[in-house]
Amino acid sequence: MKKIVQKEDKVLRQGTKDIPISEINTPKIQKILKEMSIALKSQSDGVAIAAPQIGYSLSIFIVSSKIFHKDFVRGDKEFEKIPDKEVEKDLVFINPKISKLSREKEWLPEGCLSVRWLYGNTYRSKKAIVTAYDENGKKFQRGASGLLAQIFQHETDHLKGILFIDHAKDVREELANL
Repeated sequence: MKKIVQKEDKVLRQGTKDIPISEINTPKIQKILKEMSIALKSQSDGVAIAAPQIGYSLSIFIVSSKIFHKDFVRGDKEFEKIPDKEVEKDLVFINPKISKLSREKEWLPEGCLSVRWLYGNTYRSKKAIVTAYDENGKKFQRGASGLLAQIFQHETDHLKGILFIDHAKDVREELANL
């Protein structure tokens, strides 16, 4: 399994490269997607991961399907659920671009798999729209609010070499409950 790199690793501070659409279905990119998914699943508290977090300077992030399950709870409140169905697989975003952010923002608690075990409050837009390609090279657009909008902003920051601690307030260390 690929190791999740930590904040000192230079790859986390580099901007990423877009993947040519014709290369999305190649074994190389499909292998990276699988490695990302395995790394994400290895972290019980992880909700998303960007390619730089496992050492690849590529414009990809994955959102865990667990955030859509009816029993997923974030802190002391439940997350909005997708009506009529549960997402069965992780959501893949290749070459993601945020096309719109709401003007309305809020302070939200945030952490990161590459910034263990620091947590802080970030000022994020309440809603976001992302345009990207899926794991099959199909272009799509997805809007989100709440936690998913926060994830979009956090992960696209990773693709620009930005870590949440660069702009978070009240950063503190909390040891894992292992």
